[in-house]
Amino acid sequence: MSFQRARTDEQRNQRRRQILNAADAMLTEMTVSELSLSALSRRVCLAKANVLRYFESREAVLLELLDTQVSDWLAELEREAVPAGTTEERGDRLAALLAASMARRPVLCDLLSSQAAVLEHNISTEVAARHKHTARESLERLVALAARYLPELGDEGAATLVETTLLMAVAAWPCSRPPQAVLAAYASDPALAALRIDFTDVVRRTVEVTSSGLLARRETLHATTS
Repeated sequence: MSFQRARTDEQRNQRRRQILNAADAMLTEMTVSELSLSALSRRVCLAKANVLRYFESREAVLLELLDTQVSDWLAELEREAVPAGTTEERGDRLAALLAASMARRPVLCDLLSSQAAVLEHNISTEVAARHKHTARESLERLVALAARYLPELGDEGAATLVETTLLMAVAAWPCSRPPQAVLAAYASDPALAALRIDFTDVVRRTVEVTSSGLLARRETLHATTS
């Protein structure tokens, strides 16, 4: 497309969406670390200076894309009906849902794993504050979802479960995507292959074990105080 300066709010919003959509598409082809502002500019047929009219930095683009990805993910989760069953059955269902839904969203996982170390740098206080307000609202939605599946946890327990799961997912994602040399080492030695991490399995087990532990601790505390 040839460059034409956006002059109305609608045109500016459309240009921002074009940039975000291009970044989203590029992250299906490469990692966050590989996506440069120059490459993004070429994809949307704009000079870097013109991209910077709409976003203050590459990181600001990716932070807004992260917020969009999280919102879409939460909408998907919230459409799921909470199943009937025992506490353990509902906990296992939540574990399977969170693990599978994240694994289906590699762009989301890559952005989440880069958030603290990369995306929250090279941004202004204004962008950081806007992102953190959005992140707080998303976290509240995710905690509410966990509490729907496991009301026995209480609000504090649901928040702890969500926090632990997200932290583990952030750590597990890059570890589950080893570089080619490491993959070749795994393929050459079955003993080494046992070290390979399965992201879906790690997240699922994290939710199962954490929820079980929190429920057991809650029951113990209740027994000792009653």
